[in-house]
Amino acid sequence: MNEVSIRPPCVLGRSIVDRAFLADPYPTYRALREAGPLHWSEEFFGGAWLLTRHQDVETVLRDARFSAKRTGGWVNDLEHERGELSRFQRLFGRALLFLDSPDHSRLRNLMQSAFRPDALTRLRPEIERIADELLDSLNGVGPFDFIAQVARPLPVRVISHILGIVGADTEEVTIWSDDLADFIGAPTPTREQACRAQSSLLAMTRFLQDQLETKRTARGDDLLSALLLQRERGTLHDDAELLAQCAMLLFAGHETTRNLLGNGMQALLSHTEQWQLLVKDPNLVPDAVREILRYDSPVQYTGRRVISDLLFHGQLLRRGELVLPLIGAANRDPARHADPEELDVRRTDRGTLSFGSGPHVCLGAALTRIEADVVFRQMLARWPDLRLASAEPQWFANPAYRGLKTLSLRPAM
Repeated sequence: MNEVSIRPPCVLGRSIVDRAFLADPYPTYRALREAGPLHWSEEFFGGAWLLTRHQDVETVLRDARFSAKRTGGWVNDLEHERGELSRFQRLFGRALLFLDSPDHSRLRNLMQSAFRPDALTRLRPEIERIADELLDSLNGVGPFDFIAQVARPLPVRVISHILGIVGADTEEVTIWSDDLADFIGAPTPTREQACRAQSSLLAMTRFLQDQLETKRTARGDDLLSALLLQRERGTLHDDAELLAQCAMLLFAGHETTRNLLGNGMQALLSHTEQWQLLVKDPNLVPDAVREILRYDSPVQYTGRRVISDLLFHGQLLRRGELVLPLIGAANRDPARHADPEELDVRRTDRGTLSFGSGPHVCLGAALTRIEADVVFRQMLARWPDLRLASAEPQWFANPAYRGLKTLSLRPAM
């Protein structure tokens, strides 16, 4: 075998995804990044190349030689479950997140009007109204769980408003989303995780089918109505493709924002001097949101498949092999950011990769930033002396989607 074909072992010589990593992945990222640009790990999906540096991560996210179509490997590797998971794969593999062009471009163009700047400007008052309502309910209650009371319900209500969904149950949407995130974010998904994800995806699509049936006779100025029209025109090719986009919008519209809000409050209140800078100058909040995304990204890595054999940093990457751009590591690359381990809401060296880069940059990135901007501004105005009520954050055991289970906060009384 040609020497460049040999897959070198991961330099750490131990498990990457252990309890310490899940609590704080950044020391592991630093060790990997300093050891070299490319590492092979058997811990992810039976084997994957890990990229740690900003330039390499951005390159792979933009390079058409690396494909986003990777769901077949996830599902088909559970060989004895292929028949049972076929319904899951038919929907899961049709979502925008897991497609290349031309299908990716076609579907993205159908949905992006709801996330354009003018549409989001019109939406901001509704986001502010929802945040007001949620935060008003916390006045005088003492310590409260920010995740349960704010970070979970707000993005569900916002994405439901955009889609035109009526009667969405926050807890139900959260369970569906958690099951999907648990599967997508597992280094090696188990049969149990796959089956739970399938059950939740099918439950989500049944709920969305009911919503779409209502829209057939009562169209509105919402994204479900717009997508239903595209299905009738044939631009969306079939009902499975329609439902896959609707489900992923509901999932992604909740998961990333929830974790950004929670991670952001945890980071700011763990660095009280940064919180006080925002108290004194709320106009820094947009910069703070960008910095929080860089400092503790809700999405820690994504995946790509190598389309054909290629050399990368002198290493032969084989067709079909999985590459994981470690976004969380890239965001703290000292070659891109000065003092990358420091949280600095006045940072000027921007360039977070938390929403991706290139054709697959997150469709709802601007919406997520607006939601965080609204919530943080209102929290600062209401409770300038807000404090953490618990010193030990409880993180989900998910290396891809980094987020808190709970976050207890104590307003000054």
